[in-house]
Amino acid sequence: MNLTALSLVLGAAVLHAGWNFAAKRVRRGGAAFVWAYYTAASVLLLPALVIALVVSDARPTWTWLVAALVTAVLHIGYGLVLQRGYDVGDLSVVYPVARGTGPLLAVTFAVLLLHERPGPYGLAGAALIIAGVFAISSGGRQRSARGGLTAGILYGVATGALIAAYTLWDAYSVTTLAVPPLIYFGAASVLQSLFLAPQVLRRPEQLRLLWKENRREIWVVGILSPMAYLLVLFAMQLAPVSLVAPAREVSIVLSGLAAWLVLGEANARRRLVGSAVVLAGIIAIALA
Repeated sequence: MNLTALSLVLGAAVLHAGWNFAAKRVRRGGAAFVWAYYTAASVLLLPALVIALVVSDARPTWTWLVAALVTAVLHIGYGLVLQRGYDVGDLSVVYPVARGTGPLLAVTFAVLLLHERPGPYGLAGAALIIAGVFAISSGGRQRSARGGLTAGILYGVATGALIAAYTLWDAYSVTTLAVPPLIYFGAASVLQSLFLAPQVLRRPEQLRLLWKENRREIWVVGILSPMAYLLVLFAMQLAPVSLVAPAREVSIVLSGLAAWLVLGEANARRRLVGSAVVLAGIIAIALA
């Protein structure tokens, strides 16, 4: 993976860890919270989307709209399942399991379906990152008032499957279909807001309470989430998805270190060992 792609992925990892910490602070947000931050993102991206359409040298086609529709549906499923996981499980379970399952499946299907050949260093790096992710997420006793470890793992795996699905589709869209990343993600954000609006707007009192209690989290996620994923989409244009998908999971290292240094969570030694394994994987990918 070249240095530019790796820099984009690492920047995305920092932003991704940040918005997931913000999302975890929201309790019982559900579809209303997911709609709120999708809408915030679409408001911010809409002017850029219009400008990109006007100045783009490429002529929009119906395949661009189909690509945006598919990713919008996949991202809605991802947002709803992830938020439900945060409601019933611990961040230190749901997040690493989701982020570990996602690249594991993405790398597997990128090799099987897209016929990518990342080479021995790339595959070794992907394996090390995945191993490190699961080392960080395992060990010790995790507690949750509503569901505990089992619920966290189940929702984490379900979220990871959706991550793999949208990662592969998005890589196909911005490479094979040649949809410009800003237009692609901007259109998808608008569609995500429109698709969820009928369900959410039926309960305006819930939405008002959510805005009153969590407006800061809505804007943090609404800003950081699209920024993070746009960096990933640009990286996918420069490097194979089988390398981009696992490399972005360096966010697990950041969350593991923050859990130890900021939150004072247990199992610090295991998390640090897992972080070292992930770092080794990042180095291997950089050499691929």
